[in-house]
Amino acid sequence: MIGDGHQEDEILGKAYDARLMARVLRYLRPYWKLLAVAFTFLMLQTATQLLGPYITKIAIDRYIATQDVHGLDVLALAYLGVVIFGFIVLFIQTYTTSYIGQRAMHDLRMEIFSHLQTQDLAYFDRNAVGRLMTRTINDVETLNELFTTGVVGLMGDLSIVFGIAFMMFWLDWQLALVCLAAFPVILYISRFYRQRAREVYRESRMILGRLNAGLQENIAGVATVQAFGQEEKMYRRFQDVNLSYRNVLLRSIRYNALFFPVIEVFSAISIGLLLWHGANQILASAVQAGVLVAFIQYIQRMYQPIRDLAEKYNVMQAAMASSERIFALLDHPETITNPAQPKRVEKFAGEVEFKNVRLSYRPDEPVLKGISFRVRPGEKVALVGATGGGKSSIISALCRFYDVEDGAILVDGIDVRQWNKQELRRHLGLVLQDVFLFSGDIATNITLGDPRISQQRMNEAAARAQIAPFIEKLPNGFHEEVQERGATLSQGQRQLLSFARALAFDPRILILDEATSSVDTQTEMLIQEALNELLKNRTALIVAHRLSTIKHADRILVIHKGEIWEEGSHVELLARGGLYARLYDLQYRVQERDRAVAQSALSTA
Repeated sequence: MIGDGHQEDEILGKAYDARLMARVLRYLRPYWKLLAVAFTFLMLQTATQLLGPYITKIAIDRYIATQDVHGLDVLALAYLGVVIFGFIVLFIQTYTTSYIGQRAMHDLRMEIFSHLQTQDLAYFDRNAVGRLMTRTINDVETLNELFTTGVVGLMGDLSIVFGIAFMMFWLDWQLALVCLAAFPVILYISRFYRQRAREVYRESRMILGRLNAGLQENIAGVATVQAFGQEEKMYRRFQDVNLSYRNVLLRSIRYNALFFPVIEVFSAISIGLLLWHGANQILASAVQAGVLVAFIQYIQRMYQPIRDLAEKYNVMQAAMASSERIFALLDHPETITNPAQPKRVEKFAGEVEFKNVRLSYRPDEPVLKGISFRVRPGEKVALVGATGGGKSSIISALCRFYDVEDGAILVDGIDVRQWNKQELRRHLGLVLQDVFLFSGDIATNITLGDPRISQQRMNEAAARAQIAPFIEKLPNGFHEEVQERGATLSQGQRQLLSFARALAFDPRILILDEATSSVDTQTEMLIQEALNELLKNRTALIVAHRLSTIKHADRILVIHKGEIWEEGSHVELLARGGLYARLYDLQYRVQERDRAVAQSALSTA
């Protein structure tokens, strides 16, 4: 559904915020030498803009009026030299500014990416992936526009406007006053345009947010849309938002179509007044003809940056909004931090102990309520129970994706909060039901690009995980490209790849979270062989809904409503006749029913 939820993108601050600008400019500090070069060439570019009309004035008054052809040739060459020099200066200034902007934005993107990697899972639960991508890519690119066309362009435009005004008053203050008579009206029109442009800009961002959200949601859910025949409804919904976006952009076009011709009209009016007044002054011998020609050129060069200033306003406004969102992201503290002096063990054994662990994702809504159990090195412990009972939360707390509110989780006798996070997780092998495959080839998805994993070790891991025969049949073997999220692989093949990944990294503690719950019976048999190989000589925590897969676990913990309700072996729990026995009986009856339906279908066929 095309919804809202983009309030953060809709809020726009001031077009200029000194606090934010100072913070943004800090990213330019490492490149201050190049920035000085760019500023120097910017001033030279302004000088070339001022020199051209003045050379024209000298050529007319000093050489054309006296018919000095030789002097005119020299000035013509000088004018050509100024044009060529201006081209070179503009090229260097533009290239240097863009180079600085790209380097600074590269640094900012890396800082954002590094910061995101330190955040806990709760942060990503609260922030949509699309929004974080927008911060890292789109908002940073908006800041790049601020550097390349905003700040530097604004300084260049202002320097040209003030420089031309200075030259006008220096040449003839009366003509300068005539030329600038229309300026108060132009300033008022520009203010009106900025207000309207701000309104349109805000509205367009709101609608664009809904447009992007709707497009992403419909593409992601296209199978559901088609399965329930909702294409027409989704089309109309998208069309409504798309029409709104088109209309608001058309309003923006109308304002631009009105503003820029109005500026051209005032430019023509200023030239007309100048010609009328200047011609009278020439007839009265109060002004030379070259001065009048220079003034006409100056007016034409002055109105271009005035038009640009209105566009720079939109760039500044977008940049301030983007920088505010970026810094809000960067200012979010890392909540799960490494201790100042992390502890470590000499020889890792793989013991896990939960001591009265309590965990909540929301205040006053505990998901774990005093969980306590111990897993000895090499022991296989299964966690079973209804969805939402707290099984996956136990796994997340062990991996320290979330910090517990009370109690302690010990790994080899050391509280996980006293471990270095990265060191702790290297000892934990996590295999999930929803296997995530990265872009790249099969080999990269097994080794994750870790140079410590050799080719031989990868091959052995694939063979032990029962995935090697499938890989060898691929045209490019281990170098076969994996499409987005492994779309061309079956669920079972993706699962076996995740087993190969775990075997390649060889963790001492293995965590299986619903690792066999989404495959057919035949594939499950293959996975079970790989699973037996994977579990050898390891401590294991196995989360499973299909109770048939954990019959041979050393112990089974029944988790219900955040508590351990039952504990024992498969046989013991069945004999007890409690919650586990009821769950097992329910699954058994469902399986028997499915088997009977399948046999009936086969006999009918």
